[in-house]
Amino acid sequence: MSEGQILKGESIYQGRVIDLSLETVELPNGGHVELEIVRHPGGAAAVALDDQDRVCLLRQFRHASGGWLWELPAGRIDPGETPFETARRELAEEAGLNAADWTDLGFMHSSPGIFTEVIHLWLARGLDSQPLAHEDGEVIEVHWLPLSQALDWCNDGTITDSKTLIGLYRAGAYIKNAFEMLSEDPGC
Repeated sequence: MSEGQILKGESIYQGRVIDLSLETVELPNGGHVELEIVRHPGGAAAVALDDQDRVCLLRQFRHASGGWLWELPAGRIDPGETPFETARRELAEEAGLNAADWTDLGFMHSSPGIFTEVIHLWLARGLDSQPLAHEDGEVIEVHWLPLSQALDWCNDGTITDSKTLIGLYRAGAYIKNAFEMLSEDPGC
């Protein structure tokens, strides 16, 4: 048997966004466990950084989290859409931005104990504006702040959303590494 083989599965609920199932799984050590698994199509998020090193953050109302959160523009991958297409679409819809330059910052698992959701992260630069297109049910404020302040907010607990924390940390590391490489190049 392969690692994590499903021995028995029962669909509990099928919704618009998620499916919930109860699965009996054989673990790599031979043990069996019954798990509640939430299947999700995944998502993508964009760290939009302007030429003044300011990042676009959304202050968004999230009922499930008990109020307002600071987040990156992000959303669910629609059927037939790639993660990159999702990041572009969500940046346009939620922040009113297009980006000319995109850098893949990898992906993350949002809550691997119960969710199959994978979120793909992108650094978006070379920005220009377009009209916002918020969906019904979205309550969003668009804010710009220095990347250094956003990283401070990651460290002091102001930002608690996992995709935003990881996206900002990875973007900060990418920019720092790129700057250091330029500084070390004797041709500069």
